[in-house]
Amino acid sequence: MLDTSLMDVWPLVISGGFVVGFLVGMTGVGAGSLMTPFLITQVGIAPTIAVGTDLLFASITKASAALPHHNFGNVNWRMVGWLAAGSVPGSVAMLALLHYFSFDTDAMAALIKTALVAVLVISSLAIVLYPYITRGRPGLTNDPDSVPVREVPTLLLGLVLGSIVTLTSVGAGAIGVVVLTLLYPTLMTRRLIGTDIVHAVPLTLVSGLGHLSMGNTNLPLLGILLAGSIPGIALGSRLTGKLPDRVLRIALAAILCFAAWQLSKKI
Repeated sequence: MLDTSLMDVWPLVISGGFVVGFLVGMTGVGAGSLMTPFLITQVGIAPTIAVGTDLLFASITKASAALPHHNFGNVNWRMVGWLAAGSVPGSVAMLALLHYFSFDTDAMAALIKTALVAVLVISSLAIVLYPYITRGRPGLTNDPDSVPVREVPTLLLGLVLGSIVTLTSVGAGAIGVVVLTLLYPTLMTRRLIGTDIVHAVPLTLVSGLGHLSMGNTNLPLLGILLAGSIPGIALGSRLTGKLPDRVLRIALAAILCFAAWQLSKKI
């Protein structure tokens, strides 16, 4: 059940969907890390509903970018497979944990908000540090399939991402790409991003459907968000590269920190 009537807040929701879609189109980050805090702090949605709705929102927005990345050859499908082999069971395990223990509403809200604050801060740091991590990487390869997959570390990364994303809806983008860069330093950035985006589709879909089965999703709210985000993504994608990457990263990190600060006041 929504805390606020959709009839009263739909202009705010559709505007928020447009802004988040615009940022996702420009930077590839934001479907989870910006939407869930926005729904909780600005719209007044219960944390469990915000996470569940945002996961399905993220799966649809990521899917819209997955096919182009595949067509451009930006996806290492073996890497996607090993990530999913960890993240899907990790997501299912977290869903089972949430269902089995049946946390009361207040406890669940406090848990999600606390976890969100931590993951948002980590994500903002990852976004800022990413250029320094990737600086001077030797022998970059343009062929994603030529890089041997580090199976166990990749599976463990997927397991961690599956658990975090299912609980908070945040982490698949910024954190995933940074850790993949550390695991695969010779793979070009656009190949890492393409692989991470494609992997996020099954992860957020499984997580979102799990939350839907527990009644943690509002489908009318999802529709309004998509009505704003789809044109936002289209516009943001067209403007990619128009602003300096450093400016975008600092601005996005600042927004994530602001979202974490706003959430911390509600814990």
